[in-house]
Amino acid sequence: MYQPPHFREDSRAAQHALIRAHPLGLLITGGAGGLTANPIPFLLEEAGAHGTLRAHLARANPQWHDLAAAGECLIVFQGPQGYVTPGWYASKREHGRVVPTWNYATVHAWGRPSVIEDANWLRRQIADLTALRETPRADPWAVEDAPEPFVAAQLRAIVGIEIPITRIEGKWKMSQNRPEADRAGVIAGMQAEGETVLAAMVTERSGS
Repeated sequence: MYQPPHFREDSRAAQHALIRAHPLGLLITGGAGGLTANPIPFLLEEAGAHGTLRAHLARANPQWHDLAAAGECLIVFQGPQGYVTPGWYASKREHGRVVPTWNYATVHAWGRPSVIEDANWLRRQIADLTALRETPRADPWAVEDAPEPFVAAQLRAIVGIEIPITRIEGKWKMSQNRPEADRAGVIAGMQAEGETVLAAMVTERSGS
């Protein structure tokens, strides 16, 4: 990933927080048929040097065959993002030498995947993923709410993947390269358009 120094985010806590807040990662592999990418919801465990990602794919999805043979795969997690108009910049009024851009936060994680077909592992995977999203609800649904024969059939239709992260990079492009007055304009513009999360991230990164 292209990484100008002012946009780098090396904090493991910040990287992991983005993954947990935006768990639908784009899983990218290379195989005999070329590059393949699929959006997959991931769980992140604090295991290994950089964390470990767990997920599952439909057995009918041919990407799992690429994963079984892969020495490495890449998962891209996209956080908050949005357009930045030059109209927000004080520099536009001063000299006009400004252009549009895009602010965003993203984490890229690499690792060597393992394909898992063990039924107990798969049951734990779907239970953990379900509990993570359902527990906060007033009337949470659990895997055990479905008939056991149905659950068993669903488990036979998926394969698991486990990816110990060997390398991870974060990039928070939040107007850090702009003068203070321009950053203030970006914050005000985003707040006016309801982009409060992005505005807060620009504020945090600008130190204001």
